[in-house]
Amino acid sequence: MSNLIPELSFKDIERGDSSSISLLKDALENHGFFSITQHGLSQELIDKCYKSSKEFFDLDYEIKNTYSSVGSKGARGYTPKGIETAVGEKIADQKEFWHHGPVTDDSYDQKIPENLSIAHIKDFNTNFDDLYNELHKIGVRILSILSLSLGLDQSYFFPWVEKGNSLLRSIHYPPVDSNLNPHRARAHEDINLITLLIGAAEGGLEVKSKDGSWIKVAPSSEAIVCNIGDMMQLVTDHKLKSTTHRVIQDTNAESKSRYSIPFFLHPAPSVNLKSVFRDNDKGILADDFLNKRLKEIKLY
Repeated sequence: MSNLIPELSFKDIERGDSSSISLLKDALENHGFFSITQHGLSQELIDKCYKSSKEFFDLDYEIKNTYSSVGSKGARGYTPKGIETAVGEKIADQKEFWHHGPVTDDSYDQKIPENLSIAHIKDFNTNFDDLYNELHKIGVRILSILSLSLGLDQSYFFPWVEKGNSLLRSIHYPPVDSNLNPHRARAHEDINLITLLIGAAEGGLEVKSKDGSWIKVAPSSEAIVCNIGDMMQLVTDHKLKSTTHRVIQDTNAESKSRYSIPFFLHPAPSVNLKSVFRDNDKGILADDFLNKRLKEIKLY
């Protein structure tokens, strides 16, 4: 069933290839997941970030916890295993993660916190600054395609995200006893506009289909998996779908550490999330929407 998640050349999409655009539109309106190749992201940069990520998670817990996210509502720094909990769930996800945002200055909303600097890992911040910038550029290009698919100007969403509250998350899923609890990240939807994921080729990511079955996402190693978030679903009146997904350990395979790095493209806190189709929609501030969801997943 993995072929239900199309893998498309980004170059073909951007040059208007009719077959690729048709597959993309179908994916967007049915389950909101697709993956792209030929996106221009440097494999060398990806490798550097995974190396930095693994080096950080290999540190003793006492060291990692000195970079705790406490006080930032999980927005920056380290969050240990057993904290984030999917909406409606009582059992926390089996993962630890690091959050990294844009390099801010006075032109950014003051609600966007500064990054923490990891002294223990050489070039950690430099590597993740570079990856953030590159994924932001790719995210903006994807927003352009989405805008056109909705009948909007291709730059419609650019002012929303130019100084946005986007987030780069480095995740470590430790080995699990799959007989007791195979769920590494329980079923959930993303909060943001769109998500870009590198590292999904390791397996475990599954998307819930309309009939309630789970579709295994099995992209090639160089692909970036993309999906629609709740904010985009909201402003498009559900035309673009934010779909439930999870990360699960195959009960027939040996459990080992799994690493992935998603990039969550967010608007600036002051952006009013209102329908792109209905002028009379009052909307909701992006910051209010985000804080409500952070409380629900126990990061607030």
